Amino acid sequence: MKKKVLVTGPAGRIGVSLTEYALDRYDLRLGVRSTPMPEHLAHVPTVSLDITDPDSCRQACEGIDVVVHLAAEASTEADFRTSLLPRNLMGAYNILEAAVAAGCQRVVLSSSVQSIAGYPLDHQVQEDSIPRPLNLYGATKAFAEAIGHVYAKSHGLSCLVVRIGTFEYNQSPFPANGRNLSTFISARDMSQLLCCCVDADPDLDYAVVHGVSQNRYKRMGLTQTRSLVDYKPQDDAFACFEVGIPYRDRWFEEAYDGRRPEQPVKPKA
Repeated sequence: MKKKVLVTGPAGRIGVSLTEYALDRYDLRLGVRSTPMPEHLAHVPTVSLDITDPDSCRQACEGIDVVVHLAAEASTEADFRTSLLPRNLMGAYNILEAAVAAGCQRVVLSSSVQSIAGYPLDHQVQEDSIPRPLNLYGATKAFAEAIGHVYAKSHGLSCLVVRIGTFEYNQSPFPANGRNLSTFISARDMSQLLCCCVDADPDLDYAVVHGVSQNRYKRMGLTQTRSLVDYKPQDDAFACFEVGIPYRDRWFEEAYDGRRPEQPVKPKA
């Protein structure tokens, strides 16, 4: 029997990609507020969801096995009181409370590379590195990591938190600079990772995993992510954006066990 999965924020870039990827994998329910889904996904069952409303969250979570919580204010320039507080803080709390009340098995929470932006630029951040945000948006994502731990350890709800890097098509044009290349995650790798979190060992009660592709250089390490949720990234930003890779043959041999990716993506520039 397919898992019943609620996706919040399904009309966003990551939400649309995940819905397309997981359409036949799960029994999906999309929590939609105001932005409609693209026409080719209009047939997927939806429920009205306002994450700032506890009752709305409870109704959306009824009968659900796993919640993938992507709905949030994503701007680093957003006002704290009017946007970040109700959407990123209260929204996460409301979803977790609703998931516990509904008997859900797991919530997959979205964090961000912004939560660890304060580390030195020559330091590779690991999954167990504590958050060091530099802005209020990043601080709300550090809160997501912390509150997920609370609900895992004190409420018996499995919570996996994904620190999402620079998502494909996140900017137009995409500046292929060192920061973005080292934090890049392609649409198919992002969707795969979220599904890995949905399907991870039920006994895994809490973990922070990293949402980056198999980039030649990575701002965030993937060792624990691969081990915990069996993530197998397929793309490399340096190849996707045709940025020179020194020792190219050796890189592909070491990174992909001698096999190049079957169909490398080429994100729009």
